[in-house]
Amino acid sequence: TCARCHAEIARTWRETGMGRSFYRPTAATYPAPASFSHKASDQHYELAEHDGKFFENDHQVDYVVGSGNHARTFLHRNPDGRLEEMPVSWYSEKGGYLAMSPGYDNAAQENFRRIVSDDCLFCHNGYPATLQTPDHAKPPDRVAEGIDCQRCHGPGRAHVESMGKAPILNPSRLTRDRQLDVCMQCHLETTSLRLPNAIRRFERAPFSYRPGEPLTNYQLFFDHAQGTGYDDRFEVAHQGYRLRKSACFLKSQMTCTTCHDPHQKQTADHFIKVCQTCHAQPHANIQNSTVGGNCLECHMWKRRSEDAVHTVMTDHFIQRRKPARNFLAELPEKAPVYRGEVVPYLPAQPGNELYTAVAQVQHESNLQAGIAQLEQAIAKTKPDAPDYYVELGKAWSKAGRQDLATHWFEEALRHRTNFVPAIRELAASLELSGNFAGVIELGEQPDTAALTNLGNAWLRQGNPGRARQVLEKALALNPDLPEAANLLGLTWLVEQNAGAAETSFRSAISIQPDMAEAHANLANLLAGRRDYKQAGVHFRKAIASNPGYAEAHHSYGLLLALMRSLDQALPELQAAVRLDPNSAQFHIDFADALAGKSRIAAAAEEYQRAITLAHEGSPEYEEAKHALGALPRSGALPKSGALGK
Repeated sequence: TCARCHAEIARTWRETGMGRSFYRPTAATYPAPASFSHKASDQHYELAEHDGKFFENDHQVDYVVGSGNHARTFLHRNPDGRLEEMPVSWYSEKGGYLAMSPGYDNAAQENFRRIVSDDCLFCHNGYPATLQTPDHAKPPDRVAEGIDCQRCHGPGRAHVESMGKAPILNPSRLTRDRQLDVCMQCHLETTSLRLPNAIRRFERAPFSYRPGEPLTNYQLFFDHAQGTGYDDRFEVAHQGYRLRKSACFLKSQMTCTTCHDPHQKQTADHFIKVCQTCHAQPHANIQNSTVGGNCLECHMWKRRSEDAVHTVMTDHFIQRRKPARNFLAELPEKAPVYRGEVVPYLPAQPGNELYTAVAQVQHESNLQAGIAQLEQAIAKTKPDAPDYYVELGKAWSKAGRQDLATHWFEEALRHRTNFVPAIRELAASLELSGNFAGVIELGEQPDTAALTNLGNAWLRQGNPGRARQVLEKALALNPDLPEAANLLGLTWLVEQNAGAAETSFRSAISIQPDMAEAHANLANLLAGRRDYKQAGVHFRKAIASNPGYAEAHHSYGLLLALMRSLDQALPELQAAVRLDPNSAQFHIDFADALAGKSRIAAAAEEYQRAITLAHEGSPEYEEAKHALGALPRSGALPKSGALGK
């Protein structure tokens, strides 16, 4: 529409990276056919094209994020309308190659289940056809395809319908701070690590920021405390963050458009001329980018980003001297965990102590101190918005106090009945505390996490049929729910349908290859049908994914003992006892294995511990007492133990 009157600007805009930020895949933008294997997670990916549609394994590629100047990442749209990021991306460096998407290069990567949030879309795409509510109740009706004129010039309907008589925003006429806000709505990120970088104000819906208003009216920004080891970290969306550290920025009235015309691409010669408007004398011999280097090479060099290690970008921190180090050296992907105070970044309006307190606890950066700070801020200001109470409840849940978590989630619901985030978190907290009846009382909610928790509650309450119905509903909304698929397998087991259970467990593993619970459940099922070799494979995978999984060590130890491999069984059974020293049965089974190796004294100690732990008259108590009494008569494996069954 804008191109009708501004054809040349529209043409050059489409050649910029922003003008090609989000689109549907084509043969030119999707690298198929191709294969990629990821060693750390032992996953293999096939990129293919069939009948004009593009796929990464069995997931259709619906959209592409990224112009291709640095990278292209691919998205799949779920049946419930939400977008998922795909694990393999294309990078332009070295002529173009495939590698894992940022954050995926590790053994416990998210595969096809990372949901693309509203905040991510906000920086990569235009406004959706229908704005969402602040509580993210449902995905947008239609996803836009690319950042457009309105992201910088504001809503254009009135301007278009009046044939240009109604004014439209010209960002160059704004104050310096408001001009910067227009760019920083997408190009300011203090960090992509879990800090948080920013918190959108709870009353503001996604995409509701409009150019010309203070950016802090839409969201508040936060940073690491200085001197905590993160001051020189360099990340993909650091343009505004790094520029604001520069003497050129601090000692002038420059804005982003001092150097960049957002409507078109610029050459190095353009940037040199901009630098020379303030720095004509120091390097007067440099007239263009081909003579003796240029300003960018010495003062704004390219650098490999630490959060997306396959991309090389210009560092916008303008520095007088370039340190003697290789800024292009390859980097391993790592996400250091920050633990410390979270500090406000941009100047904001007074009265933001609530958000500063939320920032301490949201990603557990400063959890314990933040809980006290948030409680005090809530007591002082008594906010009506339920979001603050939900954040405090989540913080107490992370701290292991489900009783207090439940209290604050219920408080949130007193402020707004049927607030979906509060119901979802309340169900999770009740489940963690073992109150499955309470989860059922909350009823079905239009949320896959809440449905999964409800399915688990029905299963724990002895109603596998109802559990199956709820879990199947969750999986119909989003097939990529490993927890729901694993729980569905358990319901099939209770209903004595081993074939369907195996299918569900394998589905959970295909969605989340490192899901220890699904591997252990599948292993137990395979062991029951005497497929000991494959059962052992999945027990080992469960333990590799979660070395602290006591039940997996225990079950694998029993399997090895059953296969008469007591030397291998002993370390697994011992690990189970170490990880869960209060399980009488674990001590009994470990003692059985020790007795089988004629280690009578050690076996006697374990039986005695089991007797101490078990309730008098319980099966474990009687089993341990009988086995202990049998030891003096024989060093053979007691027939009463689980290993003898």
